[in-house]
Amino acid sequence: MTLPPWLENTLERGCDFYFRHWPQPFPDPQLLRECRIIAHRGAPTPPDILENTHAAFEQALSHPGVKGLEFDVRWTQDLQPVVSHDADLLRLYGDARRIGDFTLAELQYSFPQIPTLASVIERYSPRAHLMVELKEEPYPDFERQNLVFAEHFAGLTPKQDFHILGLTPKFLQEIVTFVERDACLLVAIFNEQELSAVALSGGFAGLGGHYLLVTPELVRQHLAAGQMVGTGYPNSRNCLFRELNRGVKWLFSNNALELAEIWEQALQEIDG
Repeated sequence: MTLPPWLENTLERGCDFYFRHWPQPFPDPQLLRECRIIAHRGAPTPPDILENTHAAFEQALSHPGVKGLEFDVRWTQDLQPVVSHDADLLRLYGDARRIGDFTLAELQYSFPQIPTLASVIERYSPRAHLMVELKEEPYPDFERQNLVFAEHFAGLTPKQDFHILGLTPKFLQEIVTFVERDACLLVAIFNEQELSAVALSGGFAGLGGHYLLVTPELVRQHLAAGQMVGTGYPNSRNCLFRELNRGVKWLFSNNALELAEIWEQALQEIDG
């Protein structure tokens, strides 16, 4: 199930307003310290700083409270992985052509802001946990593409340094073979119950989804199974406290710097 972007944004704003004004108890200090704020596509400030660019990632990591980066991977025509959410360049760059229409050299010449996966790993893996969403698109030579992934991530430890994110189990089970399934997080979009069951039975890393739709019972089930739970996109003190009190420590944020400030202020309250 998918919703028109305008409707989805309206519903998210309504949820944010409600939870912003619902008072929450102060979380246990240990839960607060274990909080992991993940900058969703970095910390863009369009039009000057675009999402999924080095500038957006650097801006996100300018606050020590931001512990991770989420970004998306697509493939060029010559099967080189680059960081981009959209399949085409229209929304961000005003060009209707697709990433897959370009060789890497052509893409870097015309759109130098789009980083390669290699450059992102090299620059940020020592500084942040990498949440790498592999977009579902044609994998014409998936065995070769998995070898490319394996080479890129060779210096990192799965789960400790990075997780792979995907929207469908089949994609992560049949196409993504370079990493074990327990390093792959299923991300739900209005199908939390379905993907939760698959994650629990299939040995995945856990479940991600919107904080309203990942219910307390789902959180309990995954934590009891030793799996991780990630939610997006809390953007207020009360919503942050709600998630931490539920045991959710992986928080994906579209406002990572603001959320990190809230987190830091709460830590200062603990320390006096």
